[in-house]
Amino acid sequence: MLLAGAAGTIFPFQARGSLVARDGQIIGSNLIGQEFTSPRYFWGRPSATSPTAYNAASSSGSNLSATNKGLVQAVRERIARLHAADPTNTAPVPTDLVTASGSGLDPHITPAGAAYQVERVARVRHLDPKRIRALVEQQTEGRQLGFLGEPRVNVLRLNLALDALERS
Repeated sequence: MLLAGAAGTIFPFQARGSLVARDGQIIGSNLIGQEFTSPRYFWGRPSATSPTAYNAASSSGSNLSATNKGLVQAVRERIARLHAADPTNTAPVPTDLVTASGSGLDPHITPAGAAYQVERVARVRHLDPKRIRALVEQQTEGRQLGFLGEPRVNVLRLNLALDALERS
């Protein structure tokens, strides 16, 4: 119990769930992904939790192998959904946009996953793609401590910055 109390004192934002608020309303967390389906927004990694997507109470990966027919079909459907939302995009679909993370809750995508979606978001919002690319670059987080993990983009924070950009 002492450790939990100490952690709450040292890391109060994280201990409270890293919640994100807009206009006084809690709209999400920096730690748990959420589903964005509008083409106006960047989409995150698929969730592997069920029965509800991004359900922290049922965090886990799907445990399906790369050759599992169910996983192969799900990936095909996700690719088709991305192509339907942006039919002119002929670039290869980044893996993180069609596969869930180990927890099924990842709030991040790779910079490549964000870059893949720039043209769609810019077109739907009638914004210059250069401005959207600059926003993605600004929102890209580097490796932790300079060497741990990979560069990543928090989808919720990127979408909030996108809304703010459009309002400006």
